[in-house]
Amino acid sequence: MGHPAKWRPPLLKHPYLKLCQLLILASLFYFCSGIIQVNKTVKEVAVLSCDYNISTEELMEVRIYWQKDDEMVLAIMSGKEQVWSKYENRTFTDFTKNLSIVILALRLSDNGRYTCIVQKTEKGSYKVKHMTSVMLLVRADFPVPSITDLGNPSRNIKRIMCSTSGGFPKPHLSWLENKEELNAINTTVSQDPETELYAISSELDFNITNNHSFVCLVKYGDLTVSQIFDWQKCK
Repeated sequence: MGHPAKWRPPLLKHPYLKLCQLLILASLFYFCSGIIQVNKTVKEVAVLSCDYNISTEELMEVRIYWQKDDEMVLAIMSGKEQVWSKYENRTFTDFTKNLSIVILALRLSDNGRYTCIVQKTEKGSYKVKHMTSVMLLVRADFPVPSITDLGNPSRNIKRIMCSTSGGFPKPHLSWLENKEELNAINTTVSQDPETELYAISSELDFNITNNHSFVCLVKYGDLTVSQIFDWQKCK
């Protein structure tokens, strides 16, 4: 594989790190025999191993690339590390752990396949000596909803609000009593444009002269979270 000896960021228009191209140019030198899967939640820390050890002396003689799908994450050449803007200030290499990359404050957009490529010089040109992939799955679970007493909008009527935030995908909230859906009011759903996480809230009015047991049910994808609110009428 022939790359210029001098590193010239930004990358060339033809991404030299695409997995299929590397396999072809390396004459199928390395075959991925399976992908390790790492499961994390939003805002956690992920450590993705390249599964390759080198000495400090060798570091000056190798090129190490980390990419996510078709986009660059990080590159090390002549011992110098460059992190691409999307991962800047939250991604670094841990040389003590098999050339792992550490990604801080995980986002939903970090989901994907990460590929590590190690090149060494051989007869004047760089050749692929190691390649491995890690699948990172980032989840965003909604916490159990909280139910807040909003007071009495009118005589014998009480209003409560159910809310939760910080999850994905887009949620749906229902109020239930005896497994029957009730008519909610002021239901709002919002999404943070930066984190892509959702928040949802909904209010319910009920007559305080009767006993009640309400369930606030939030569905998102194939998952649900819920909270129960019990009311006992005054004797």
